[in-house]
Amino acid sequence: MALRDRGCKEPPLCPKTSSEERLDLRTVSSHKNQLREICTGFFLRGIMSEIDYEKLAEIELQKDEAEDTQSGQDKTFTPPPHEDPQLDINHPYYDVARHGIIQLAVNEWNQVWMLSGFTFKREKGDDNSGRKVITFSCCRMPPSHQLNHTRLLEYLKYTLEQYVENDYTVVYFHYGLKSLNKPSLKWLQTAYKEFDRKYKKNLKALYVVHPTNFIKILWNIFKPLISHKFGKKVTYLNYLSDLREHLKYDQLNIPQEVIRHDENLRGKHKGKLPPVVKVPPPRPPLPTQQFGVSLQYIKDKNSGELIPPVMKETVSYLKRNGLQVEGLFRRSASIQTIKDVQKLYNQGKPVNFDDYHDIHVPAVILKTFLRELPQPLLTFECYDPIVGITSVESCLRVTRCKQIIQGLPEHNYIVLKYLICFLHMVSQESIYNRMTASSLACVFGLNLIWPSKGAASLSALVPLNLFTELLIDFYMNIFNSRTVPGEILP
Repeated sequence: MALRDRGCKEPPLCPKTSSEERLDLRTVSSHKNQLREICTGFFLRGIMSEIDYEKLAEIELQKDEAEDTQSGQDKTFTPPPHEDPQLDINHPYYDVARHGIIQLAVNEWNQVWMLSGFTFKREKGDDNSGRKVITFSCCRMPPSHQLNHTRLLEYLKYTLEQYVENDYTVVYFHYGLKSLNKPSLKWLQTAYKEFDRKYKKNLKALYVVHPTNFIKILWNIFKPLISHKFGKKVTYLNYLSDLREHLKYDQLNIPQEVIRHDENLRGKHKGKLPPVVKVPPPRPPLPTQQFGVSLQYIKDKNSGELIPPVMKETVSYLKRNGLQVEGLFRRSASIQTIKDVQKLYNQGKPVNFDDYHDIHVPAVILKTFLRELPQPLLTFECYDPIVGITSVESCLRVTRCKQIIQGLPEHNYIVLKYLICFLHMVSQESIYNRMTASSLACVFGLNLIWPSKGAASLSALVPLNLFTELLIDFYMNIFNSRTVPGEILP
């Protein structure tokens, strides 16, 4: 990241920047001499105290805030109220979760982690590699005296525990981090140390959106603690549009404050706002289309076959070759390979998974097929009943699952039974593949059900995953009472 005008050398270990352009430098404020003196002491002597670090960070944040004021953005810190209507007041971290800092993002492909304000969102999928995406929005962070940062760290760990067993991505929206809501550097250091290898190993990408020189200062401060391998996962993105290279941007739940800030940056650096890009109308699906079309469409175009060909072929291949593969369904695969396989299926051409020499390709294809359905396999109508599963007594939950499943349309029921039967087989080999019903539920929960409007809230993840886990664990009990003519099993 080019920051030489600030008088700081490029660190040897530096995150990647957007391929479009580097971070634009702002006018150096009246603190320049003071900043240079501190930087010199830091780089040449390395004897700064904790107070010096905090002072340096505070200077940079004040400069950011001064520039926001000059550009006409908000002069006072007023984080918008954000309440999750589905958040139970008895949630163990209600005091933190109610701010909406962390959101689960499900776009068509990724997962993201951010510092002090998280956003997990669900949008028909994950990032461009099939990973879950978690977003962290600093603008949602209230002033420090209103937020217990120790509780925030505990809540972050509590949330990530559900996903760290699988590959995931984090998006950090830096805009909105102010002097009043900034956690201490000591807290940040503690947070980094708290996230051990279990959390860092499967974090495949960390996107820092709208970085400022404050981020550069942090990077230099924490550089001795950060491994080279972790540093390579970090990418700086100057504009929201840069996310399009990595995520399904249109499906991200980006705070309006961040969007307005992005528009101001573009207007400032380009002299005018970018023109609106006209999106061409969608083309009608091909007769052989498999992805992004309804079950009924696939059935009608495949001589009334009830199980979609892509599901039957991926399940059959994985049953023969992948039941004992450790981490099955957890790992991602090459983005280009997945696109190529999707194209072959949509064109009605044969697919031989042996050609790809990667057992995770058919696994990702199966997950992709499910999340690209226009309506979830469990249907929009079942969303609220499924979310309510946690309010049912434990001894009655399997019965409640059976009642919900019995109400599915016949075709959905047949396809679901076929899929869950296979996932039950996978769970039976968990001694080898380490994919228990609980692990599989974390992977498939949001691929089987999502709300008709907006994204699934963070509080909804527990019941959605619990419901999926019960389907897999108690497959025989739940599905044995209904047999549909023409149904087949793996």
